[in-house]
Amino acid sequence: MSTDTPDYAERLRRKQTVWWKRLLPVQAPYHWNLRRQDLGRTLDVGCGLGRNLGVLPAGSVGVDHNAEMVALARSMGHEAYTVGDFMKGPLARPGAFDGLLVAHVVEHMEREQALQLLRDYVPFVRPGGRVFLVCPQERGFASDPTHVWFAQASDLAELVGTLGLDLQRSFSFPFPRKAGKLFIYNEFCVTAQIPV
Repeated sequence: MSTDTPDYAERLRRKQTVWWKRLLPVQAPYHWNLRRQDLGRTLDVGCGLGRNLGVLPAGSVGVDHNAEMVALARSMGHEAYTVGDFMKGPLARPGAFDGLLVAHVVEHMEREQALQLLRDYVPFVRPGGRVFLVCPQERGFASDPTHVWFAQASDLAELVGTLGLDLQRSFSFPFPRKAGKLFIYNEFCVTAQIPV
């Protein structure tokens, strides 16, 4: 299954709307973690259904290569665009955003593709702005057949270093690194800053 198909969008929609996820605030710790990154007006690349757009500051925008997911994000009131529409639009200008979020995206591609993706979007973040990368650990990586690159914290740090960004912090969330082999939602998180 490819991540740009309607079937993939439906799979994600079903996973995010199961009864227990609607009943329990399971996203609360992740949203808290996202808010504390202080990204400002954010470009959310690979925004999917828009679950992060709901907690990002006003003016934040999502981009995704799956048109069905963009439509679903818009139906929830979020500003989201397909890659082509974003790149042709007025928001695709240098320094238009305070931050860049790439959460659960680079594991769906090879390293060189991930590097190119960041090269394409980092210019839209102002000097001094922040970049926040998030990838699943072992158990989460194994949970999705579309995952192709097990990008660990060191890999994410290498990506931002290759782009000349200043690495700020690398950490495991919400539990220590060892939990990643058992807990499906443990994540590698890396923050970096665009040089001034």
